[in-house]
Amino acid sequence: MKRPLLNLKSYATALFAIGLMTACSSDDNTVTPDQEEQEEEQEEEASRWITVAGAKMGENPGDGNGGTLIYSVSSEDAKDPTVQIDPFNNGFVAPSNRTARLQASEDGNTIFNISYAGDTGGNYTKYIVEGEGKFTPTGSEISIAPYVGTAPRWIKLFDGDKTGAAVYVSTEHQVDDNDTPKDVTDDNYLYTNSTIGVVTLDLVDSQINNFQEHVITLSEEESAAGYYISRIDMPVLNAAGDKLYIGARVSKVDPATVESDTDYEVLGAKTIVLDYPSLLNPTIISSSIGRGNTNGYRSINAFLYDGSVYQANQSDPEGSHILKIGSNNQYDDSYDFNLDDALGVEGAYVLAWRPAANGKAVLAYRHDGSAEGISGRGESFFALVDLNAKTATTINDIPYEVDFELFQYQGYAVDGNEIYLTQAPVGKNGNIYVIDTETGTVTKGAELVNAEGSHFIGAW
Repeated sequence: MKRPLLNLKSYATALFAIGLMTACSSDDNTVTPDQEEQEEEQEEEASRWITVAGAKMGENPGDGNGGTLIYSVSSEDAKDPTVQIDPFNNGFVAPSNRTARLQASEDGNTIFNISYAGDTGGNYTKYIVEGEGKFTPTGSEISIAPYVGTAPRWIKLFDGDKTGAAVYVSTEHQVDDNDTPKDVTDDNYLYTNSTIGVVTLDLVDSQINNFQEHVITLSEEESAAGYYISRIDMPVLNAAGDKLYIGARVSKVDPATVESDTDYEVLGAKTIVLDYPSLLNPTIISSSIGRGNTNGYRSINAFLYDGSVYQANQSDPEGSHILKIGSNNQYDDSYDFNLDDALGVEGAYVLAWRPAANGKAVLAYRHDGSAEGISGRGESFFALVDLNAKTATTINDIPYEVDFELFQYQGYAVDGNEIYLTQAPVGKNGNIYVIDTETGTVTKGAELVNAEGSHFIGAW
């Protein structure tokens, strides 16, 4: 599998060190050509590709509707502030009518994409990362549109780059047929059904593994009050690999009119649980710690760590939480991690997050005090999070300004305990930053060259 080439400085240093060893040793300790090659291969193995994605402006700054461009560099170059990365002029166009939904292999050598909307919507493609703007197609293309539509929400499961999962939901209000259908009142509104579809995709051989549909209805009391599941996203496997968790957004109608209700009590956060790999036997679990939604938006919203799944929630009146689902496939309500309390803000809203293997994570957020920038969205910030200690601290070594927003942020590149992220305000240049999650050290890396009204949506 091809690895990024060493940069010249690293290569020269390695050769100089080998030369010194040869000059200072006896004949018995001479480094052979085979040993030199082995040392160089080991050094190459320590590197990986870092792929950066930019979302081009459509009609309005920050909308990302002009397409997605990707560009890759070695991890050494990603850490070098003298390196420039310009995907908008030199990058590869990831097929998608709007912002592409990108995933990467765990080693960074492969990029997976499913086009979002348009004529190619729902098409799955896979690319070998070759450096800079070169991404070579590999394997077969396949469309999942017949199963989940042309604008699927999908994610790569953490099962060794074997499987992807995509989901959709449609809703239908149920009324009592004995009453006049045109005169909907609280006397004849019954409940709202949510039909969910889930498809699993073989990422290696580009074929459909399984597809199932289910009708999901909330509890009798919640349903009668007009609550229903309106959006689902971000599937994740449990530690045993026998359950699939799917994040959910709960909306509400006014039973008297069946019109959207915007002023209502927000329910406890919910997750749909399916048997895996059969995708059968749907159940719904609820949290008594966090409220609001668990479907996230563009970025993975739940991760497996230390035998449990940790999940962010959004639109919680008490600010976003990190919630925990234990090995019993139920919310662990003894785990109370409120980000308002941890960050000292009000209305914290998790935009995207990602933990390293040590349980320490980088988290992007905004809050009620965030100023509104050129995109019409709130200024965003990064924080270092510890899942075990339940702490969160804003990373102040990264520059922030009003036009820096991460609403569409999708990905972080994780390499051991290091997490790579992109920082650039809408339409302005910025940099890659690398966070050592163990020590908290922040390294300013390569410069990100932006384009008018465009923004960066992550690193992989």
